Amino acid sequence: MAIRLLALDIDGTLLNSRGEITPRVREALDEVQRRGILVALVTGRRFGSARPVAEDLGLPVPLISHNGALTKHVSTLETIGFHPLDRETAREVVGIGRAYGVDMVCNDDPEGLGVLVTEGVSADNRALHRYLDKYRDSVVEVPDLLEYLDHAPIQIMFSGRCDPIDDFASELEGATQGRLQLFRTRYRSVDLTILDALSAAASKGASIEEVASAYDIAREEIMAIGDNHNDLSMLGRAGLGVVMGNAEDELRAMGFAITTSNEEDGVAVAVERYILEASESG
Repeated sequence: MAIRLLALDIDGTLLNSRGEITPRVREALDEVQRRGILVALVTGRRFGSARPVAEDLGLPVPLISHNGALTKHVSTLETIGFHPLDRETAREVVGIGRAYGVDMVCNDDPEGLGVLVTEGVSADNRALHRYLDKYRDSVVEVPDLLEYLDHAPIQIMFSGRCDPIDDFASELEGATQGRLQLFRTRYRSVDLTILDALSAAASKGASIEEVASAYDIAREEIMAIGDNHNDLSMLGRAGLGVVMGNAEDELRAMGFAITTSNEEDGVAVAVERYILEASESG
């Protein structure tokens, strides 16, 4: 069955290490769109930081952000799907985070471009400081996150070194007992893990199914490409799941198709092989 929907992760997949869409990748995506194939971005990024990428590619399909918690139209900001983290669960998560001493950011403002709410970040968490500095106009500092959380936010995000965040994730899973989902984006090469706590109803996989259903596209007609653990639900629910060559060994050993790395035009290589060349030979 021919591919009608291409679902792409952004960081580590669509973009190379310099945050660029290479000419070969851009040409491949332009060609699939000329052929009437829909391209959807499905990312762990917040909506506001992912929106410029979708605008750059001229994608008409709603943008799936926050690991599936929020799906919105890029141009109109119309919300298509929203799965907030329950208020009481969010407050519990913040309390556990405080007790464990991890840095956390509350992602909020589902109706707009999004805000990053924090009550402070440890001085040695340079990666998180760089991230917040990059989006300084969207950062809101509050004295107390628990007082701020009088409503259900989009998600709570944690950031830190890989092993400590993995230990914290185990603690959080045990304490919340299925009332939320945790998604890891792990970069071992720089010893950084981003841990997102979201509603149990939110996932990249569920959201891409919702978009596919709106366009009457079957599972077998979906191709998904990703590079990290938070992409697994999307890869598993696509007719064809493709893992980037720069993914961890654990992901590349799971039986998905494998393309080259994001430094080697991996998205273009996969698109050319499984969509463009396949349609010509078919």
